[in-house]
Amino acid sequence: MKTIIESQYLPPISYFAVLLKQPSIFIEQYENYQKGSYRNRCHIATANGILRLSIPLEKGKNNQTPIKEVKIYNADNWQIQHWRAIKSAYGKSPYFEFYADELCLFFEKKYDFLLDWNTDLLRFMTENIGLPVDIQLTDNYYKNDNSIMDYRNVISPKKENLNLFQDLHYGQVFEDKHGFIPNLSILDLLFCKGPEAIFVIDNLKNKL
Repeated sequence: MKTIIESQYLPPISYFAVLLKQPSIFIEQYENYQKGSYRNRCHIATANGILRLSIPLEKGKNNQTPIKEVKIYNADNWQIQHWRAIKSAYGKSPYFEFYADELCLFFEKKYDFLLDWNTDLLRFMTENIGLPVDIQLTDNYYKNDNSIMDYRNVISPKKENLNLFQDLHYGQVFEDKHGFIPNLSILDLLFCKGPEAIFVIDNLKNKL
């Protein structure tokens, strides 16, 4: 049975719990883009609280554009801005220096398509977390198909179930100021826990 989930930008921890449940995953590339989702945004914790990093898209956020055709608007140096925000937020985290040099390279390379950017980052994250999952792209659009396990649009800013994280606390950089903030971008967990990130994800996997 195929497991399908949508493309997301440095997704939250719950997304990786889905990946850990399956030996292989198919990223949806034939759906139409949907605004108000994690497809082009992620949430990180900063000294001022949660910061939403949004990737600008060409021709606005058009819900009728297939995700594989959605192009990134690169005219405003958004990658530099995002990397500066990430470095400011996590520069003092326990494991930032272990991953920063390789991760920074993504923010120095121009990507034309959102799907390519998200997929390359996703593969980088799964490899560094040690998450054994085969990532592929869908070959067509599956609709109302009992032959697939469908996680599309399950993990969304509009559908957060933060009760799942009650027993999944880990130390965060600015926890003394804001308390523990659950289900941030995978960046938060990786930079704070390093090789132990996989154990936090495994504990969440059993709750989904």
